[in-house]
Amino acid sequence: MTTQKKIGATKSAPKNRAAAISLARKAAFNILLSVEGGQSHSDDLLRSRAVDALAEPDRNLATALVLGVLRWQIVLDRQVRELLERPNAKLDPEILIALRMGAFQILQMDRIPARAAIDESVELAKQAGHRFASGMVNAVLRKLANSRQPRVSVNYEAHPAWMVARWISFYGPEAAQAICRHGQSQPALIVRLASPVVEAEVGESGIALEPGEMLTAARTVVSGDVAATQAFREGRVRFQDEGSQLVAEFARASPNQEARSILDVCAAPGGKTLILAERNPHAKIVACEFSVPRLEQLRKRLSFLGDRVECRLADATTLPDHATFDLVLADVPCSGTGTLGRNPEVRHRLRPEDLDRQAERQRAILSAALRAVRPGGNVIYSTCSLELEENEQVVASVLAANPDVRVVSLKARIGELRADGVLFQLGAERLSRSLTPEGYLRLLPGVFSTDGFFVALLERTA
Repeated sequence: MTTQKKIGATKSAPKNRAAAISLARKAAFNILLSVEGGQSHSDDLLRSRAVDALAEPDRNLATALVLGVLRWQIVLDRQVRELLERPNAKLDPEILIALRMGAFQILQMDRIPARAAIDESVELAKQAGHRFASGMVNAVLRKLANSRQPRVSVNYEAHPAWMVARWISFYGPEAAQAICRHGQSQPALIVRLASPVVEAEVGESGIALEPGEMLTAARTVVSGDVAATQAFREGRVRFQDEGSQLVAEFARASPNQEARSILDVCAAPGGKTLILAERNPHAKIVACEFSVPRLEQLRKRLSFLGDRVECRLADATTLPDHATFDLVLADVPCSGTGTLGRNPEVRHRLRPEDLDRQAERQRAILSAALRAVRPGGNVIYSTCSLELEENEQVVASVLAANPDVRVVSLKARIGELRADGVLFQLGAERLSRSLTPEGYLRLLPGVFSTDGFFVALLERTA
């Protein structure tokens, strides 16, 4: 058995007069350390007060470093380890992050001088208490800079091989390559606007917007800081992926009916709940959340809706069997493999065996949602996963156990949304081509500029 020697285990206190590290690199370093520890998500940390306090150029650089390192981590680790005297050596997290950050800047960021990337990575290691190992960081990054390695653009290589193999098997090599390419790119910044008046107001702030691909309420941010506007602070414009918005738009009552009671079984952070309230102004909505902190955030976000929305602490797998709701939205927790561009650390944390555990909980949530809906009512089941175990197979398993439930094709609902002016004509046509033979919708990253989603519409018949 080979014994790994841990590099950087002996720490020394940094000198009193430490060399300067840019605020952006320091922020990125701390975020990547938290993500590496598995306790935090990059998306949450990049929205923290510490990052918001940075000047816009520093905030942009910190974001580019964090997401870029996480997206290319598999490739960066391989390239760095090839230059170590002991390639299998175990590295302390601080050293590993410093190496990744330096390597990413050298190999993927054209505008940053190699010297700046190397010097600040070395200083990050020193100030983290690894003065001795900082010499190794310096030597490895200088070798990398002098090797003139070409920029890696093979997107397959930046994803775990087991994920890529599954996607090729499910969707074919071209679609798998598109998924991987999307996972290596910065997602489009999409906002949802409350009205044309808000769009004009935002435009007056010097922010350039373009229409989204599908939804008339969605806009792509071309330039400008939307978060700095009064409309954003007041909730009249909000960030939300267009695919995520579409899930909530599908959650509507059958034609010639009105949803008076709606259940959102996994509601936080509340973006889809807001659309439910917008599209169903006369409905009473119950929004459930299992986490107490997330429930409090949900209540704060939805408080302006008053008693129209009841925020309830509840486990989505054990909902009361009231069978009284006209409509239930079950946008369930999942592996998140459809969001790798936005949440790149998912690829490093997820294991194949996790999918069965996720599917077990998803079956329980969907079963509970179907017990909560009245006969004739609808349940929307959705995930941001690309994996069949969490999508078609969950629905098939629940259908087999519930003979009084049937699948309703989303084709008609796409037509309804187009007729109501919610969808653009071209968006409706493209969505129709993304329907599966069963009538489910599968949004694959790379087909649209959205995260990946799966959506199924079910009706309880008795």
